[in-house]
Amino acid sequence: MTRTTDIVLTALAPAIWGSTYLVTTEALPPGHPVTLAMLRALPAGLLLLAVTRCLPPRAWLGRTFALGALNFALFWVLLFVAAYRLPGGVAATLGALQAMMVIGMARGWLGTPIRAGAVIAAACGIAGVALLLLGPDASLDPLGVAAGLGGAASMAAGTVLTRKWQPPVPALSFTAWQLTAGGLILVPLALLLEPPLPALTMLNVAGLAWLGLIGAAATYWLWFRGVARLEPGAVSMLGMMSPVAAVILGWLWLGQALTVVQLAGAVIVLGSVLAGQFANRPGAARSLESVSLGRVATCRNG
Repeated sequence: MTRTTDIVLTALAPAIWGSTYLVTTEALPPGHPVTLAMLRALPAGLLLLAVTRCLPPRAWLGRTFALGALNFALFWVLLFVAAYRLPGGVAATLGALQAMMVIGMARGWLGTPIRAGAVIAAACGIAGVALLLLGPDASLDPLGVAAGLGGAASMAAGTVLTRKWQPPVPALSFTAWQLTAGGLILVPLALLLEPPLPALTMLNVAGLAWLGLIGAAATYWLWFRGVARLEPGAVSMLGMMSPVAAVILGWLWLGQALTVVQLAGAVIVLGSVLAGQFANRPGAARSLESVSLGRVATCRNG
């Protein structure tokens, strides 16, 4: 496949993630963020394990659980904390900082050169997200800000380390490993921190099915596939598609108004995402560390 095809397929993941806020607020019971995150990750991971029939070997368990924590358990919990304690625009703008964090982490962990064009594209994208989502009444809660920054750092580290630690298995198997690990980490947290879920309605079940099957299993397969094929900086810029999709869904589904400033912000974000793909394209200085931990069996699946 061409690089353009890989970019388009990877961009589908954050575009679909833009539906998370709508589904969570309209179709899921409130007040159970850790439990809902667990129910989003663990069933999806177990389903993919059943499909791929590929378990991580012992040598990969530590890294699998580290990635499961960064990409799912820690990231989703901090994301919910930020969403509860901050206006949505502030939380999303803090999340957009992960594009800049990835550039620095990729330099340190992968040896990827820092390109001025990539830094400028990330900065413009963050500014575009701020225009798209921030309102004049945006308030800053210290704990919420800390959670937002922590969530961005967790996702950034997970993206770069997923690229650094690539086992010789298909992306679907690697996705299954991480989702299952992240879900298992969340199980004791949900039991300790939250009351039992109320009886679920058909709408609740449909919302969980969407977030688990589409918003986790399918999209993270596309995301991790892209992480393995594209430069970390290019992948992180695609994450900015999520707030754009969320605003469009709010306009189409909930009848939320769009201002001229928001439209300008959306244009800036989309332009920055496109510019980021050019700025982060493969160059002569590309470096990728290949890690081998003992003998790892190759799982053959699609």
